[in-house]
Amino acid sequence: MKATGIVRRIDDLGRVVIPKEIRRTMRIREGDPLEIFTNHEGEVIFKKYSPIGELAAFAAQYTETLHKTCGMAVVICDRDAVIACAGIPKKEYVDRKLSAELEAVIENRTLYTADGKDEIAVIDGGKCYVSCAMPIITEGDVTGCVASVFSREGDVQQMMNAELETKLIQTAAGFLGRQLES
Repeated sequence: MKATGIVRRIDDLGRVVIPKEIRRTMRIREGDPLEIFTNHEGEVIFKKYSPIGELAAFAAQYTETLHKTCGMAVVICDRDAVIACAGIPKKEYVDRKLSAELEAVIENRTLYTADGKDEIAVIDGGKCYVSCAMPIITEGDVTGCVASVFSREGDVQQMMNAELETKLIQTAAGFLGRQLES
């Protein structure tokens, strides 16, 4: 654990303020859920909670199925990082922070399809780019996204009908959103 040197007092309602610098660095936004852990040494640890992360094994199976049946390279993300992928190197993408552009797509809450002009990288410095992305909406809140991806080398994704690709990504996002509501 890393010390920050910042000390805060608990107010009379049991609240503590997480400093803006830490929220910005850890990408904690207003309304984000935090999970609270304690240990035997009396430490209280706050960790960003990812509802999609709870479905990581299921998400991995879903991406593998889409990849095997349709030849699509697919990523499933929460609002900050890649949770599961298939058709691209897992070691390079899983648990890596999303690019700011992909985060903006997610926050936009609408379907994104690449127009051929601007390329949105999945992660900063990554070689895979978003072809189609649909945010996962759970009970009115954005919890992540499903995206089909491609590389410039062209070996990651076979050519697919754009309408079919869009429908598959929208279906996956809708299905995962309903799974999180259960």
